[in-house]
Amino acid sequence: MPAIEVKGLTKAFRTYKKQPGFSGAIKGLFRRQYEQTFAVNDVSFKIEPGELVGFLGPNGAGKTTTLKMLAGLLYPTGGTAQVLGHTPWERHDDYRRQFALVLGQKNQLWWDLPARESLELNAKIYGIPKEHFEKTVGDMTTLLDVKDKLNVSVRELSLGERMKMELIASLLHEPKVLFLDEPTIGLDVTSQKTVRDFIRRHNAQQKTTILLTSHYMADIQELCERVIIIDHGKLFFDGKLAEIVDRFADCKLVTIRCENADFYAEADLSRYGEVVEKSPGAIKFKVKRDRVIQTCKTLLDGLPVTDIDIQEVPIEEVIRQIFAR
Repeated sequence: MPAIEVKGLTKAFRTYKKQPGFSGAIKGLFRRQYEQTFAVNDVSFKIEPGELVGFLGPNGAGKTTTLKMLAGLLYPTGGTAQVLGHTPWERHDDYRRQFALVLGQKNQLWWDLPARESLELNAKIYGIPKEHFEKTVGDMTTLLDVKDKLNVSVRELSLGERMKMELIASLLHEPKVLFLDEPTIGLDVTSQKTVRDFIRRHNAQQKTTILLTSHYMADIQELCERVIIIDHGKLFFDGKLAEIVDRFADCKLVTIRCENADFYAEADLSRYGEVVEKSPGAIKFKVKRDRVIQTCKTLLDGLPVTDIDIQEVPIEEVIRQIFAR
């Protein structure tokens, strides 16, 4: 049975449409106009136990709304969802003990208390034995390199240290499903890598089902083989990350090295393809996929080429183009 199964999930919000000006405000007191906005519109997908899936979409696409419905924080307008055999918004205690939700911009730790005291409170809530608590916290703080920060007030922790403590608090009760919403937002490169390594290791060892949203493509590329993309609340793509380039990138990047590369004008080079970058000794072209071989032959015949390199368009650029559409 899938760990997560969503069918036709829909969430619509009814918002008040205010008329402009003072007269509009007066009219609104007696007769209000409302409009319906679909944050999530007829989304369906399945996630198997132990999968780590990237959940992508531009700002306002409906990612966080979907996660909140799967966590039982929001009641859907339509559709169904099953997580570990439970309907999330029924909020059964048995289900709440088996999942965790980490929101990158929300805190669950007590701001004025040391992180250890918040973790101890969570352990009491979930009935975790003291010996098991100490071992789990010790292992996780070592992996995330925050062992010496346990007795520091949360308000005095850096953003990266606080995010690591949030992860520990969420995984303390060993949930079977983990919803991660922008876990590396605002973190520096070193902290991002530490968090990514920790998530990858936890998924491999504990077989936790993870649904991850992130605007950092490095997170998705390093952690997820499969991605789900939604846009304007609708499902746009569901498949392997590698398939995105094949389906949505119609060009490849061809880089040549040749003598006096800076001598050639872009107008003269445009017949080979779109000039993306030109530097002393090298020229990079964007070439249609079906013309790569022919273009490479033409380049070798027409220019004093000493080296040639063919690459796929970076995945982050492909995703950016998808969002722009």
